[in-house]
Amino acid sequence: METKELVVYGTSWCGSTRSVRRYLEANGFAYTWVDIDSDREGRAFLLNITGGYASVPTLVFPDGSVLVEPTMIALNKKMQPE
Repeated sequence: METKELVVYGTSWCGSTRSVRRYLEANGFAYTWVDIDSDREGRAFLLNITGGYASVPTLVFPDGSVLVEPTMIALNKKMQPE
């Protein structure tokens, strides 16, 4: 699964999703936001890649890799590779 840009799947009420979005924006990372509460296709895609769970936030990277409910440490490591 390859995308052209980072896609963040989440909900507006999820604190972890808000934290991830703040981190990305503060560090200048472009991303596409998909609110699974209002985007049925996005929710279906998320459920497909997480084995049927509405796990948020879930990030899908251009290389096809996925982070599901990442810690901020894991996200920072992914976004700031050595």
